[in-house]
Amino acid sequence: MLRLIASTTLELLANAIGLLVAWWILRPEFATDATGFIIVVAIFTVARFILAPLMMKLSMRYARVLIGGVSLVTIVVSLLVTTLLSSHLTISGFTTWVLATLIIWIFGVAAQLLLPLVIFKKTLAARSDRPMTPLG
Repeated sequence: MLRLIASTTLELLANAIGLLVAWWILRPEFATDATGFIIVVAIFTVARFILAPLMMKLSMRYARVLIGGVSLVTIVVSLLVTTLLSSHLTISGFTTWVLATLIIWIFGVAAQLLLPLVIFKKTLAARSDRPMTPLG
């Protein structure tokens, strides 16, 4: 249960960072407001949680070549779902959609790699201080 909470927290924060950077770079074509940003992050994260396993399963079944791009496709579809379900996010122009997808993906991956080192610093330090046993 603790691992699920940590994973969800990291996903929320990574998505928030990716969306914030996309907004900062691409505004005014990628627009949201301060109040709506929390709603946008929540909808986007829920959409990714639901869509990621589905997209992976579909790509494994019908197009194994696309497995590497599943995350990008999931982000595009999640952005689409978010814009359809919320009036707090507007994206205009094909180029903005492509750039937003790439920015969210790049910064989301970076955040998921770096955030655990910051957030769970004490836990990771305590774990590395323990003597290793043959069983881990």
